[in-house]
Order: sequence, then structure tokens, then C-alpha cells
Amino acid sequence: MSKMKRNIIVSIMVIAMVIGRSSASSLVTFIFGDSLTEVGNNNYLQLSLAKSNFPHYGIDFDGGKATGRFTNGRTIGDIISAKLRIPSPPPYLSLSPTDDAILKGVNYASGGAGILNETGLYFIERLSFDDQIKNFEKTKESIKAKIGDEAANKLCNEAVYFIGIGSNDYVNNFLQPFLADGQQYAHDEFVELMISTLGEQLARLYEVGARKMVFHGLGPLGCIPSQRAKSRRGQCLTQVNLWVQQFNSKVQKLIENLNAHLPSSHLTFADTYQAVLDLIDNPTKYGFKVSNTSCCVVDTKLGGLCLPNSKLCSNRSDYVFWDAFHPSDAANAVLAERFFSTVFSQSPSPAPLPSH
Repeated sequence: MSKMKRNIIVSIMVIAMVIGRSSASSLVTFIFGDSLTEVGNNNYLQLSLAKSNFPHYGIDFDGGKATGRFTNGRTIGDIISAKLRIPSPPPYLSLSPTDDAILKGVNYASGGAGILNETGLYFIERLSFDDQIKNFEKTKESIKAKIGDEAANKLCNEAVYFIGIGSNDYVNNFLQPFLADGQQYAHDEFVELMISTLGEQLARLYEVGARKMVFHGLGPLGCIPSQRAKSRRGQCLTQVNLWVQQFNSKVQKLIENLNAHLPSSHLTFADTYQAVLDLIDNPTKYGFKVSNTSCCVVDTKLGGLCLPNSKLCSNRSDYVFWDAFHPSDAANAVLAERFFSTVFSQSPSPAPLPSH
């Protein structure tokens, strides 16, 4: 067994033990990422063009109204929280520094966010990964003010950090021909820039107190509807998927290196690429009928989001994708289950599937 695999297995065991020991009242989770896990931060950014606070988003969420989630129902983060038997952490920008909710966990994710600060620039406002880490630093100071330095350090050391970011660095940066990075860098150079930046960012989280971090690898971005639309026959873009696999491989090596050099760190890479690809290639195996286009009829030339005047499919649970970028609630339920089976040897019972 390679040293890398041993480190990942040890990290998985430690995080699983933390979850196994924790009750619903004690487990704290902090979530970082992009629109795949956002729960409403961008609603508080007045100028942001990366928002989903309009119908038909949220149609299958509690209350049937849009919340800022980029899907028709729950995000993977919501479902993971349910599986951990804890409330889904609220958006950071919805909380005041004195809010007791910060002691239970916070969601910093922001639609359009990337590892690189220039990613998603045309959305005007969004919280990059650097911004999210700065906000976590502010949260740590607020926690210290509430319960003291020693207790705050203990809380942050024992919390579990879920991080899923990097998709926008491709979809809303490198793959956009009118943006500088796609013209300035060859892919080998671009991925090295992302990895070096990500390494610095994870080290910063460690310095603030993060020890148990789970980094969610990228899925087959070449197969999402917005990328298929670039193919004459609506097929997956092989080159994009190869680039994503290269990124994932380098992140795994980065995590091995960080675990070796950061004392008491337990970083885990959740590689769900093949699981997501299998869901797309074999949708009927998971109870879906359509995986090559979205339930909401979108215009990929105008952003690919589900606009209020868009037409919806007749059965939302038949579709893997909700819009041109994001999985449906039903697909998120499947992916969350696969995520847990990948990361944890003994996961809590699955969250109930949505009723449509």
C-alpha cells in the first residue's frame, strides 16, 4: 500500500471517528465552495449576477420557495447534514458576529466562486475561496469572543470542514475564450497555478484551526449540459474531462504532501469522479431517465440558469441535471450517498429521498 493511500485511510478513519463520537448537539461543520453547495450567501451581495433567488429554484425545497440554492431542492451539503443528523449550516452573510449559530457551523459557499480570485469575475460580486477563508477567520474571532481562546481552538480543531471548489475555475474561467487565463496559460500551467494556490489556501485554513478537512474532487465537467452544448452532437467533451482528472490527481498528491508536513492534519480527498460519470452514463441504474440535458429548458448562451419564464420537465426526479450546471435534488441525494460511501467506512443512515 502506498504512503498516499495510508494517509488517506488514516484521515478517513479519524474523521469517521469524530462523526461517530459526536452527537447532533456537538458536531460542528464548516462548508466552503461554490454554487453546488451555496445556501444563500450571494443573496446578500447586492451587485452579484450569480444568484438563484427566483422561481423555479427551490420548487422542491421546504416551503417551495427559492433560498439561493442552485437547484430545485436540496444541495449535497444539505443532505450530508441530514445524514449527520445536524441542521444544514446557515449562510455566513445571514449571520451577525454575535449570533450563537456560529458555534454550530457556517456555510461560506458562494455561486461563481473559484480557487483563483479572478474566476467568475464577470459575476461582479461573489465570495472567492480566499474571501471565504477570510470570513472563516472572522468567525473564529467571533467564536473566541463568545467562549474564549482555548474553547474556540478546541471547537475549530474538532470541527469537520467540507470543501468543494474548482469547477468554476474551469467553467467560468479557463474554458471561456474571452477571459485572460484561457489565453495566457496552457492547461499544464493553469492547473499548476490552481494547485499552488489551493495549497496555500488549505494551509491558511490549517493555521486558523482546521484539522479535519474533506476536499471534494471535481466531477466530469465535460458532461454537464453547458459543456455538451459545445459539441455538435451533444456529447461529453473528452478533453475537459481529461483536464479535470489531471486536476484531481494533483490535488490528491497535494493532500498527501500537506498531511505529511502539517502536524495533526487529517485531510481527505473524496474522489467521486467515476461515481458521477456512472450516474451520467447509466442513469437508469439509479432511477433516472435523462442525463444529457436539463429538466429546466435553459439557454446556454445566456448563462444556462433556470429563468422564471423557462419551461420545466414533467417529472423532475427523472432528470440528473436541473439546469445547465447543477444536479437536481434527486441526483444530489444519490451523489451525497456515494460521497459518504467513498469517504466514510461507517456512514449514518441515508437521508430520505424527496417526494415529488
